[in-house]
Amino acid sequence: MRYVGLLIGAVVLVLGLGSPVALGEPAGTFRAAIEPIVQVDPAFISSDAEVAVASHVYDYLVDIDGQNRIVPRLARSWEVSEDGLTYTFRLHEGVTFHDGTPLSAADVVWTFDRLRDPDLGFATVDLYENIMAIDATGDMEVRFTLSRPNPFFLYDLTDNRALVIQQGTEQASDFNGTGPFIVDFYSVEDRVELVANPDYFLGGLPKIARLEFIFFGDAAAAVAALRGGQVDLAWRMPNVLLLGLEGARGIETFSVATNGFDLVRLRSDRPPGDDPRVIEALKLATDRDAIFELVQLGIGAGGRDSPIGPLYAEYYTEETPLPERDPEAARQLLSDAGYPQGLSLDLYTPDSGSRPDLAVVLKEQWAEAGINVNVIVEPESVYYGEDRWMQADLGITGWGSRPTPQFYLDTMLTCGASWNESRFCDPAFDALAETAGTTLDEDERVEAYAEIQRILIERGPVIVPYFFAQTAAIRDGFGGFELRAFAGRTDFRKVYVE
Repeated sequence: MRYVGLLIGAVVLVLGLGSPVALGEPAGTFRAAIEPIVQVDPAFISSDAEVAVASHVYDYLVDIDGQNRIVPRLARSWEVSEDGLTYTFRLHEGVTFHDGTPLSAADVVWTFDRLRDPDLGFATVDLYENIMAIDATGDMEVRFTLSRPNPFFLYDLTDNRALVIQQGTEQASDFNGTGPFIVDFYSVEDRVELVANPDYFLGGLPKIARLEFIFFGDAAAAVAALRGGQVDLAWRMPNVLLLGLEGARGIETFSVATNGFDLVRLRSDRPPGDDPRVIEALKLATDRDAIFELVQLGIGAGGRDSPIGPLYAEYYTEETPLPERDPEAARQLLSDAGYPQGLSLDLYTPDSGSRPDLAVVLKEQWAEAGINVNVIVEPESVYYGEDRWMQADLGITGWGSRPTPQFYLDTMLTCGASWNESRFCDPAFDALAETAGTTLDEDERVEAYAEIQRILIERGPVIVPYFFAQTAAIRDGFGGFELRAFAGRTDFRKVYVE
């Protein structure tokens, strides 16, 4: 098995995409097993599968590589003003959409204006609310003006949904991108088949002639298809399946350290979660060490009820102790909160990854404190597609790895965040998140993140029991595969037939 670390480093400008790994025209077919997709408009995508498809049909303005560095995509270079408020991007010449229309600065302006339009209600509105203006300062030049400094702004432009679409697009479901692959066939129930874009603006890419994303409802079926030769790649599998593939003839396994985590959260805006004693009881009834060993088989890292994990070495801290497990104290807290006979809850979880296993372990642990859980497992497409994850009182949500911790604060934990599934709202927390996301003083940011971790441990309605590793297995005969921490951002442009 290959173990790959993720480097969290400074924002840098990289003007190359590395040495070519294969020469000549695209050749061969690569078949990847993924979960069924629901959303095809880039502004709505969220799952790894949806991101994987969209990011190969469309292009980002700037991207991140496997070492977490900012790299060019549609932008060939950029400049940042000394005050950190103005970012000017120069676009590659000769880029065309799949329908033959040339890319221009107006397309970039239109895309990001759409993503930040509050009337449209996209989840990116909060992420880009700091943008004061976006202007086309030339046919191939775009200027972003911020209202306040944002040290992570380049990373914000790499958000999964920030894929550039054509100006004036009414239905962003026709797959008309500038990306390395063109959609050749799409079946909602079965697969997406793509062919190499012969006019892709980055010479020598893609390496593969045909890329097929084949839908599987569960990881076990995908692994069986990998063993049987029906697919060339299976990923995002439970660790037990990954370990079962080690040593299999003709198959190589991968495990990548990530900041991805499974979030257990209770809505705090209505009973029973609006009583702080209830979430405290859930925390006291949880044995995080046992969960890490039973669910993750010790692969990854333990969690501390905060999305700021050990991969963010400069910001992660263990200064605030986690509460020791105490089911009897949890039972007493529930009684004090008005539940002397215990508490019954439905626990919703998607069927992906190790989340169903986590739900079962929580059910067993919490039962000792009088918390009776009814586990409801739903297909990932239903859980996210029908918005169950935002409405359920108690749920488990998988959050993919992001290049900076600020993303989680701004999109899932501040009072008005679009994906604040726990409905957590704490003015002191919001003030710290604002400081961390705007200050140019690194020491001040480190201090703010430490205090944020303390608040979440002590009174946040969330439990983060572990940070999972990203997993994949690939059949022999292919080169150039590099698994990313957020699996959906894995770059298949560089995969080639050996």
